[in-house]
Amino acid sequence: MTEKRALPSVLIDLMKLRVVVLLQITAICAILVHDLLVRYDSIAGDRTWMDTATAIAITLVGGTLSAGGSNAINMWFDADIDPLMARTAKRPIPQGEISARSALLFGLFISITGSAVFLLAHWKAAFWAAFSVAFYVLIYTIWLKRRSPQNIVIGGIAGATPPLIGWAVAASETGALEGMNPFALGSPVPWMLFMLIFLWTPPHFWALALYRSGEYAKAQVPMMNEVRGANSTLNQSKAYCGLLFLLGSVPCFWPASGIPLLWAFTSGGLTVWYAKSVWDIDPEEPFDENGRMPKAAKSFFRSLFYLGWMFLALVAISAAPPGLLGFFGPLN
Repeated sequence: MTEKRALPSVLIDLMKLRVVVLLQITAICAILVHDLLVRYDSIAGDRTWMDTATAIAITLVGGTLSAGGSNAINMWFDADIDPLMARTAKRPIPQGEISARSALLFGLFISITGSAVFLLAHWKAAFWAAFSVAFYVLIYTIWLKRRSPQNIVIGGIAGATPPLIGWAVAASETGALEGMNPFALGSPVPWMLFMLIFLWTPPHFWALALYRSGEYAKAQVPMMNEVRGANSTLNQSKAYCGLLFLLGSVPCFWPASGIPLLWAFTSGGLTVWYAKSVWDIDPEEPFDENGRMPKAAKSFFRSLFYLGWMFLALVAISAAPPGLLGFFGPLN
């Protein structure tokens, strides 16, 4: 018998805070990029460091609650298949630490609360937070996950929204969010960051599915490698890497993006570094002692560092005074 854990520890596991942390990093980076571009007059507005700190605080609280709530609801719905996979068998519901109904109520409460927190900044931030929760739960978890090998591709839309949310919070006082169109955020930059996460998600998650080969089949979840095979999955992953490479240079030439040209070279180098791990995956590689594909595992973990470094690099580049960058500065 294992020692019974305290309820807060169980609730934290339901929220999958390790995943939420990565999402919040992307949202905070979007806030920092916005405010740095404002300070260097690449974007119209006036932002103080106190404004930045306030935006980060709202985003951390609202984003953690809304994303954590959607994860808890996901565990409620997947309570029947989680015991079938080693990766998920130790989650709180399969372990009997909390009932599925309690997990659902907890998830609904904090996801709604988290989305409402963003009303402190702007309704567009609240809209994208609520959209993310609804899309992840209804479209990905309930509809697509057990029906289509494109589940993670389409479902990735939900995980790509944090930069939109963070940007909307930061831009809430600059007048850039006027109008009733939630897609109008006053700049192409948040949409570039959205696409970065969206294109990153399939090769990231398919690497996980490959190195955990067979587990999703046991749970009858039609992951791409289980349905189309490892080679087809790898070819598609490589295609997404190519799109990631192209995406990095696009914002530098968008009107009024304000992103320094140095970003094109930095993002390209980081993408090549990550893509190499995808190209190195060998479907014929013998499994290790745990029944996993080692090179697929390496690619999966490298993908986490890649996304983090991409966002942090954009913040660092945006923080550089335009005059210091010279030719590599903003093109607008």
